[in-house]
Amino acid sequence: MSSNDIPSFDEIRKAMETLDGHVKKTPLDRSSTFSSMTGSELYLKMENMQKTGSFKVRGAFVKLSSLTREERERGVVAASAGNHAQGVAYSASVLGIRAKIVMPETASPAKVDATKSYGAEVLLRGRVFDDSLAEALSICEMERSVFVHAYDDKHVISGQGTVGLEIIQDLPEVDAIVVPIGGGGLISGIAVAVKSVKSNVKVYGVQSEAFPSSYRLLKYGSVEPVETGDTIADGIAVKRPGRITSEIIKKYVDDIFLVSDKEIAEAMFLMLERAKVVSEPAGAASLASLISGKVELSGKKVVSVISGGNVDMYTLDQIVSRGLERYGRLIRLKFILKDSPGSLRQIIDVVSGMGANILDVQHQRLGSEVPLGRAAVILSLETQNVNHTKHLIEGLKQRGLSFSVLE
Repeated sequence: MSSNDIPSFDEIRKAMETLDGHVKKTPLDRSSTFSSMTGSELYLKMENMQKTGSFKVRGAFVKLSSLTREERERGVVAASAGNHAQGVAYSASVLGIRAKIVMPETASPAKVDATKSYGAEVLLRGRVFDDSLAEALSICEMERSVFVHAYDDKHVISGQGTVGLEIIQDLPEVDAIVVPIGGGGLISGIAVAVKSVKSNVKVYGVQSEAFPSSYRLLKYGSVEPVETGDTIADGIAVKRPGRITSEIIKKYVDDIFLVSDKEIAEAMFLMLERAKVVSEPAGAASLASLISGKVELSGKKVVSVISGGNVDMYTLDQIVSRGLERYGRLIRLKFILKDSPGSLRQIIDVVSGMGANILDVQHQRLGSEVPLGRAAVILSLETQNVNHTKHLIEGLKQRGLSFSVLE
């Protein structure tokens, strides 16, 4: 790899000029809640509020803007399961370039529709991203189109680096920046931009435990694809960092940490409830590392990059439900009642009288676990806090009601 493959500070600055008027300068908001929780002065860089809902549009727009007239006429092709697809589609529509996006057949329908809404042609090919990538490269070869890589491209990295320039502009005294890592384009751009201005600023990466590719690269020098697990953070589920991003990470990134899906989900829930911020799982990874204590930066001025907000409603509903359960505010109780008029009413009156909100009622007469002449009733209840939940359970027991708490 040539040193010319790594963007310079001047190229990132020119990328910012290219983006002017086409993408948002996203807010950098100080969070009192998360500052208190982490012991740092913590700011959230809100790329979830960016056009198309993610930082990806920055790199895509810079890349497409760099194309020659002849390259633009040939059109562009990209492979993506979500955010990169939308970034390329939007950029192509603004610049008047024909775009084809290859997405897995399993891609979220919402993300597919969003990509189409920007005018791109969407092809659903393969069960996983690697299948879509192979198809995209094949199309490029047959049609002589320009392939737009999601992260391993100098222009793309320059575009992502503008996030770092904005942070330095808004918070010159920043001590550390914490960034989610998938393929490494975002952290590479930020690291080059920030370290070129203030070499003492620490840049930390965060990956899912299920996809620790850059973590293994930095810790052990491994460039082999990782054996992966399952994760809700599909936006950072990358088996191997790029050729260019690997070199930048090794040179500029200070450390990389791993977080679990449980820690990511907690960060998403807390952002929703405390900061009224919607983040996708990958976007919440940086904050998850700070809240969980994996990254300890007490007393420092810290920026957590919230890289995207494109989360589907089903996942968001699960995050909210699990969060309420974790904090003792959602409980499911199973009762076996006499199958006679008034039995259910008695329980509902008791529960309501103790201040619990009934979210859902499931009533079942059939099944091997339900005795003859009985009915199984499952109540999903919202309570105020852990103490209220304990008070409710004790009250039900005192009234002689038989029930079990469902996990």
